[in-house]
Amino acid sequence: MADDVEQYRAALRRCPPDHSDQPSFLNDLAVSLRDRFTQRGVLFDLDESIELHQAALLLCPPGHSDQWYSLNNLAVSLRDRFAQRGVPSDLDESIELHQAALLLCPPGHSDQWYSLNNLAISLSDRFAQRGVPSDLDESIELHRAGLLLRPPGHSLRSESLNNLALSLRDRFTQRGVLSDLDGSIELHQAALLLRPPGHSDRWYSLNNLALSLRDRFTQWGVSSDLDESIELHRAGLLLRPPGHSDRSLSLNNLALSLRDRFTQWGVSSDLDESIELHRAGLLLCPPGHSNRPRSLDNLAISLGDRFTQRGAPSDLDESIELHRAGLLLRPPGRSDRPRSLDNLAVSLRDRFTQRGVPSDLDESIELHRAGLLLRPPGHSDRSLSLDNLAHSLRDRFAQRGVPSDLDESIELHRAGLLLRPLGHSLRSESLDNLALSLSDRFAQRGVPSDLVESIELHRAALLLRPPGHSLRSESLNNLALSLSDRFAQRGVPSDLDESIELHRAALLLRPPGHSLRSESLNNLALSLSDRFAQRGVPSDLDEAFCLFSQLSHISHAVSRIDLTAAKSWATSAEKINHGSALVAYKTALKFLDQHVTLLSSSSRHFDVVSMATSSLAVDAFSCGIRHGALITAVELVEQGRAVFWTHMARFRTTLDELSMARHTGAALAEEFKQLSFRLRTAFDQSTEEQSPQIRQLTMQWDDVVSRIRMLPDFSRFLQPPLFSGLQKAAEDGPIIIVNASQYGCDALIVLSDQDPVHIPIDITQTEVSDLSTEFQSLSKEFGSFDTQHKLVKILRKLWHVIVGPVVQALGTSNVHPGSRIWWCPTAEFTLLPLHAAGVYEKKRDSLPHIYISSYTPTLATLVRARQQVSRDASSQNFVAIGQGNPDGGKPLQCVAPELAAIAKRLGPVVSSFTSLQDSLATVQGALDALNHNQWLHLACHGMPNRTQPFESSFTMRDGPLMIKDIIRSNWQNPEFAFLSACHTTVGDKKSPDESIHLTAAMQFSGFRSVVGSMWSVDDEVAQEVVSTFYDNLVNDSGRLDCTRAARALHKAVKKLRRNNVPLEQQIVFVHIGV
Repeated sequence: MADDVEQYRAALRRCPPDHSDQPSFLNDLAVSLRDRFTQRGVLFDLDESIELHQAALLLCPPGHSDQWYSLNNLAVSLRDRFAQRGVPSDLDESIELHQAALLLCPPGHSDQWYSLNNLAISLSDRFAQRGVPSDLDESIELHRAGLLLRPPGHSLRSESLNNLALSLRDRFTQRGVLSDLDGSIELHQAALLLRPPGHSDRWYSLNNLALSLRDRFTQWGVSSDLDESIELHRAGLLLRPPGHSDRSLSLNNLALSLRDRFTQWGVSSDLDESIELHRAGLLLCPPGHSNRPRSLDNLAISLGDRFTQRGAPSDLDESIELHRAGLLLRPPGRSDRPRSLDNLAVSLRDRFTQRGVPSDLDESIELHRAGLLLRPPGHSDRSLSLDNLAHSLRDRFAQRGVPSDLDESIELHRAGLLLRPLGHSLRSESLDNLALSLSDRFAQRGVPSDLVESIELHRAALLLRPPGHSLRSESLNNLALSLSDRFAQRGVPSDLDESIELHRAALLLRPPGHSLRSESLNNLALSLSDRFAQRGVPSDLDEAFCLFSQLSHISHAVSRIDLTAAKSWATSAEKINHGSALVAYKTALKFLDQHVTLLSSSSRHFDVVSMATSSLAVDAFSCGIRHGALITAVELVEQGRAVFWTHMARFRTTLDELSMARHTGAALAEEFKQLSFRLRTAFDQSTEEQSPQIRQLTMQWDDVVSRIRMLPDFSRFLQPPLFSGLQKAAEDGPIIIVNASQYGCDALIVLSDQDPVHIPIDITQTEVSDLSTEFQSLSKEFGSFDTQHKLVKILRKLWHVIVGPVVQALGTSNVHPGSRIWWCPTAEFTLLPLHAAGVYEKKRDSLPHIYISSYTPTLATLVRARQQVSRDASSQNFVAIGQGNPDGGKPLQCVAPELAAIAKRLGPVVSSFTSLQDSLATVQGALDALNHNQWLHLACHGMPNRTQPFESSFTMRDGPLMIKDIIRSNWQNPEFAFLSACHTTVGDKKSPDESIHLTAAMQFSGFRSVVGSMWSVDDEVAQEVVSTFYDNLVNDSGRLDCTRAARALHKAVKKLRRNNVPLEQQIVFVHIGV
């Protein structure tokens, strides 16, 4: 090929510019360059070919014998460049040139067929880009005229049969008229007969007939069409051995048919083979290859299908990356850009469905809107864009409840349905989608006509999805749900009976391993439960819970659908006090752990985590208590609370024991440490471009965790802890879990050497919530009104209902006065000052007179804090950071004296003492200082953010030091932090059980012991507390001891009481940790 080009180039150089053969030499070189482009895909060759053809045409004015050839050749090359770059003007010019050439070929002219054929092909291309039906109709008429010029017996008849067949198939795709598709298949079959084995064009006929049979399978679901398509593609692939320029196309088409057969029968090997073929095809389309965008797309779609089947997150993430890469290769102006926009949007919506990250759904909607703009009225694929945008808007309505999203979704679905009349291959999809949106609107607004129309549309869709259709289970499920809704509205028994039968039929089509099986199990179980509630037939209830119990055996990677189904099981069991309730909660929490594991440890995913957890843990704890399973109750509440911190802590786990093991253990510990650090860094800087890196690191991290679990004594490494491990939290004093659930409130004392002790609490969750709200309102008034009377009232209530009974039980368990105790509150209890409960009358003790209270978010957090003993205990480096003059904030007059007092007391005690104040107390200055100091005192404004908790912050000179900055840190062996700032234990309003507040963030970042505040702190009080506190933090050896922090705080507060400081300031500080 290269020799041809150079030979023609040399010949052109030898030809004088004014020679009569100059046009021929220009054309020959141009054709050879185009051929080389076809083989190698180098665009420069095609550009040069076009320039040469243009030069030749200028030398062939009207009447020149070579004008037809020049017009035709330039038109063909421009069409090739359009196919490569998608510039519409290239295609328009190509069509005009072909039309001009056709005028030079009257009936009977030897080249008339070529002009008819080439013009028809270019019109087909323009139809594919712009969707104007008249272009396609004209193309078909031109091909019919061309076929008449090649009667039976003509050596090139097969080519005309093939081209007319292709155009008829395109028209079928646009309008769904079956006669066009049948005609296309007959023409391809006739062409194949004229191209026996050995014929140079046999591959084209095998390929094209296979594609049309696949289309007919998609329409009618006749498996023999698909099987024949696959066999034809396999035969075609044998004719395209390694090294052939069309091999990638053969690989791709066989892969697509195998994917369809997987969709039909669910045989995994078909899908796996499809993916391997697509990967092989992509390797043959390197960057710069004209077919690379399509190869990227097809591999991405197959990976998306495998994700849907098996739920492996890596398949979906890779699919999205491939779609993004495909979109970059289809810039604005490319005719296939809408397809790339659509495919990426659909994959992002799938990821939203699995993980619930709102940004994925928002991006999906924007991409669909962009795609719809490129498919104006009259475009053949407009209905697809209307449907997809409507689908994503419906999903967003389900998430956020904005009515305009749902109304727009319905209007778009109606518009799409009008473009898919009876006989259209995608009509069932439009019927189904419009029905779903109407069902949603009925659920929101209760207009009966919406529900009636929804049912009619679902019935119509089901008729178009006969047995064997890949989407039949979806239609059965959707019609069943709408009938259930109508039963709930009108109470007609036949609706419920039909719904149950439809759900049964859907379940049969979703065998074990199917990604939607849990949805069908849940829906059928709920319908049977409804029928039991109506008619009281015990077998319905037994069957319902038998179906629910199958959820615990799911083997595929867990999605939000599975978690929702398990929660539904728990709720249903609670309604009737069914014996399976505890198993349901165990299953749901197991799914929760697996679901959260799929998310990156990024604060961006916190909303997803908090939505997934909701009240699951506290309800599970309550269930365990009611069933007398106290140990299980502790394990379950631990598994479902502070999930975000627990998830992130996996990457901060220290492996001292493993490091000290034999060589293998030490190597694994180092590998785990390095991978965890790299993953944390990747998560913190997470962008779409980094997701391949994150996926690769996650796979390596999972692998090293698996290898660690194979070692003796490490089988439960990073697994949810058992009670035997959690009980270690109580080694220095009992832990009191105080739980508020919709099913009841309880306290449970965890002791180090005996079974937990249960204390019933005579208060409802609603009353706890009201009390918490009352206290939060009151705390905002502290310091400005006389609030003592109201505060004492709340503290007395806490004493009589909760803390008093607990203190009594502690005494019975031989926990002596003066001992340390740890509170572990859940739900609304986290916002109440349990540590300060008491009667507050003369000669009657309150809790601070009896025990020394600390808090812990979870038992596992306290266990981790106990295990984090500093390796370098000899040096104690202390940093005091004070910001009394924040930029734009209220000055704090007592910061400087507070830090001076600490320096005076601790300067002689610690190894090094650093003070950062005012201009030195910046965000980066604070973070840098904490890299070199294990002991911290921080005096500044605390700024809680109850709606965006990761933006809660300490105010530095140059801006906020936020929680999200703190958790990105990798401080070495931090010991203790005193947060002399306001509101440092105020967390997320909607998710109190996640403990996302400043104090918890410091503890999570490694500080074993932390003092923080529950509301605003008076400057003078802070200074007084700090002075006494540090006097008592130094042990008998003259060294700081963080395990003395709770007692030191206790003594400082006791001194405040003697000085008649207001009650709310006596109890504002709390201790968390060891």
